[in-house]
Amino acid sequence: MVFSMILDSTLETLYMVFFSTFFSLLMGFPIGILLVITKEGNILEKPKLNKVLEIIINTLRSFPFIILMICLFPLSRIIVGTTIGSTAAIVPLSISAAPFVARMIEGALNEVDRGLIEASSSMGASNSTIIWKVMIPETMPHIIHGITVTVISLIGFSAMAGTIGAGGLGDLAIRFGYQRFKTDIMIYSVIVIILLVQVLQSLGNYLVYRAKKNR
Repeated sequence: MVFSMILDSTLETLYMVFFSTFFSLLMGFPIGILLVITKEGNILEKPKLNKVLEIIINTLRSFPFIILMICLFPLSRIIVGTTIGSTAAIVPLSISAAPFVARMIEGALNEVDRGLIEASSSMGASNSTIIWKVMIPETMPHIIHGITVTVISLIGFSAMAGTIGAGGLGDLAIRFGYQRFKTDIMIYSVIVIILLVQVLQSLGNYLVYRAKKNR
């Protein structure tokens, strides 16, 4: 019985984390690129657009996750038809992680040697070629590391989301472990979360190592 509950909750957590990671990358990756290339002196200099993006990112990052999740209940209802459950939690999880992804991509791309960009531009490379053939491959280890940190953060966010009905290991630990005084279930939930983090961090470290080796 306990094993079945732990397994189901683990699968719910992985489901939330996988899709929220996917959608946060889908939103945050292009914004992170824009934050870099629209800066003054860069390949697509647009200071006004850059300032707007900065304000949006900083505003979203300033919201505590629980408050943001409650604020996004109406959006979750519009998109998935409900505010309860793992699928509904993907909406606020994705939106909360997207600014983090954008900053992570910005930080990684800022590490690219400006001389390399200028050399590519002087050889006639288009902006898209510079971005996808020069900047991103050059910083791939940093990007993989950032994605790993994002995934691990989303595991923590998904556990917090469980406190307001999102399902997953956080929900199991609160509803059955804490509220029903079943300490064993709470301990098992925490152990599984720790194991998930350890496995994902190890996988991320390995992928970073491979990216550095193949660069």
